[in-house]
Amino acid sequence: MPPIYIDYLNRLDVEALALTDDEILTAIEASLAAQGRGETVIEPRVHLQPGVANGHFNVLRGAMAGEIDSAGVKVVGDFVENYTLGLTSELAILLLFDPRTGVPRAMLDASGITDMRTGAVTAVGAKYLARPGSKVLGHIGARGTAYWNVRLLDRLFDFDEIRVHSRRPESRDGFARRLERDLGKPVIATADWEGCVRDADIVVEASRLNAPTPLLRTEWISPGAFVVPYGTMSAVELSLTDVMDKMVVDDWGQCRGGPFGSLRAHVETGRLSEATLHAELGQIVAGVKPGRESGNETNLFWHRGLSLSDIALGHAMLEKAKAMGICQRLRFG
Repeated sequence: MPPIYIDYLNRLDVEALALTDDEILTAIEASLAAQGRGETVIEPRVHLQPGVANGHFNVLRGAMAGEIDSAGVKVVGDFVENYTLGLTSELAILLLFDPRTGVPRAMLDASGITDMRTGAVTAVGAKYLARPGSKVLGHIGARGTAYWNVRLLDRLFDFDEIRVHSRRPESRDGFARRLERDLGKPVIATADWEGCVRDADIVVEASRLNAPTPLLRTEWISPGAFVVPYGTMSAVELSLTDVMDKMVVDDWGQCRGGPFGSLRAHVETGRLSEATLHAELGQIVAGVKPGRESGNETNLFWHRGLSLSDIALGHAMLEKAKAMGICQRLRFG
């Protein structure tokens, strides 16, 4: 058997790449379009719950044809109490393979990939489903993905007002200061949920709850708003879907099953079903189905996280790393 080498990027390598906002958005939008055209394979995520801590592992699997031509598996831990140990809640590894032979091609620290691609999917969803003139963002949550939600949304909309909230004052205040530094504009850290989201043009709910708790009230959502709830445990009322004109997901196969997700109860009660679902986001990006069609629409986008986004962003990172000469090679076999 000929020697096999795999490309390897650790966290420091990923940071050295310094992917731009536009590089991230371009990679993710292209992957969504490929999904919408039926050029991908995606399987619903599976979970591993070790039972020894407040957390679980997500295992995401998919494959992409065309330019990327790769199969991938990402394993990402989601452990709520990690902050008490000085760790981020989500740590991940992405493995890429040749889809024709199974030969491993690459291994990447995917913790940053998870954060970046989640924010990019949120932003691309807003590009197609929010009002073009949206100027007020209300964001719940301050974990790693939250930063990229706000940063990439602001890249597209250049908000006049950004509000953020999280449970711990030190967390939301630190998050607001970091955003102010990086975005070059004021960011308001609110003391409660209502002050953060009421009457906002775009509302993102990325909370960290131990159990489903309806903290985001439907009455706070303005007509014409765009809402993105994606916490692992639901923070929204059942009535949220009742006020929506269009409900969109990233992949219906993984949204309709499993124990977790912000709209799990809505699926179980039939409020979100194949009959009420407008589209998968990839279908909208690919032009198969329409996105926002009027300024009066109140739209919702629920994303669980796509392996395809991980694969696409991992591929973009590897290509840039090779061009910069910082990609490590490991002997596999």
